[in-house]
Amino acid sequence: MKNDARRPAVWVFFYGSYMNFDVLAEVDLVPQAWEVACLPGFELSIAPRANLVRAERGVVWGINATATHAKLDRLYSEHAKGLLGETYLPEAVLTHTADGAPRPAMTYICPEMARRPADAAYVDRIVAPARRFGFPAWYVERIESFKT
Repeated sequence: MKNDARRPAVWVFFYGSYMNFDVLAEVDLVPQAWEVACLPGFELSIAPRANLVRAERGVVWGINATATHAKLDRLYSEHAKGLLGETYLPEAVLTHTADGAPRPAMTYICPEMARRPADAAYVDRIVAPARRFGFPAWYVERIESFKT
């Protein structure tokens, strides 16, 4: 979008394949800022796509990244829905950065996903950045447990 640089960026919490910068580059989304973060009160599910499930004692690791609303609309309408076949809706959340500071952000959750086994290559696109960002080993193992 021509005037995208003038639009304000917002913080968004990515927890699945969208925390992989190579995947974001496919849709021309390059965050100007990002940070490792976690989101308490949820657990990760990958069946067949990454999603958040409310869980009182759960925690999900990911990244907070900046993006404009226009870029996020395109990411979730053209890529998530158009290419991957899933409808994700925005939700406001309170994440915690790696140093423990609170960071309000938006995240996207799919309210109705038909459960199917996850593709191993898709899971690998999540595992790679999880390792690169230094997520806890137990959490990387949890991601890998979704491979079929």
